[in-house]
Amino acid sequence: MLSKSDVQQQVGKARSEDYSKRNFQQAFELVMKLKDIDVKKLDLNINEVVFLPNKLAEEARICVFASGDTAVRARNAGADRVIESGELDTLASEKRSAKKLAREYQFFLADTSLMPKIGRILGQFLGPKGRMPTPVPPAAPIEALLARYRNGIRVKSRGSLSVAGKVGDESLNDSQVAENALAVINQVERKLPNGEKNIQTLLFKKTMGKPIKTKMVES
Repeated sequence: MLSKSDVQQQVGKARSEDYSKRNFQQAFELVMKLKDIDVKKLDLNINEVVFLPNKLAEEARICVFASGDTAVRARNAGADRVIESGELDTLASEKRSAKKLAREYQFFLADTSLMPKIGRILGQFLGPKGRMPTPVPPAAPIEALLARYRNGIRVKSRGSLSVAGKVGDESLNDSQVAENALAVINQVERKLPNGEKNIQTLLFKKTMGKPIKTKMVES
């Protein structure tokens, strides 16, 4: 099992491997290579939302489906977009706009009363991307939910035996990136049949940098 200091050391190596100055802020990505999982017997479809302990420079973009008071509170809380019932109806005949919507936002929140309509109109676009909305009851604190999801990331399985996600950027120090990475690792472990024993290696890399490979130690 890797400690925070182990992870922090690997993050530092990933940071130092890229010497060139870029005109954009690079991200730190974590790729987890898995083992001892029979994908013919187990459908490994990991699509986890992880709330990171340390904020990224670029917050997640969030779209809220709501009407009435919830819509007003979502706008006041700074939701990137609020779609009410009437606008949702128009998307039924605007497939290009619906596809763009599914790509443009990382997370979707929705008034529970609108969930059936969203499923009918947007399910074919949001479902395959694993971005169906999180239901929000009428009395739920939409402001707190938006604040929480701002610092969320989505960690998804890639191919049959790997999982990947963004765990930081250059605005964070190595310790902060390591804390974010451990939050992801711990959450993915809980989805694996044998926990950390199913993790073979971890790869840390910056957007344009060289991957740093770490082999998991048997506990």
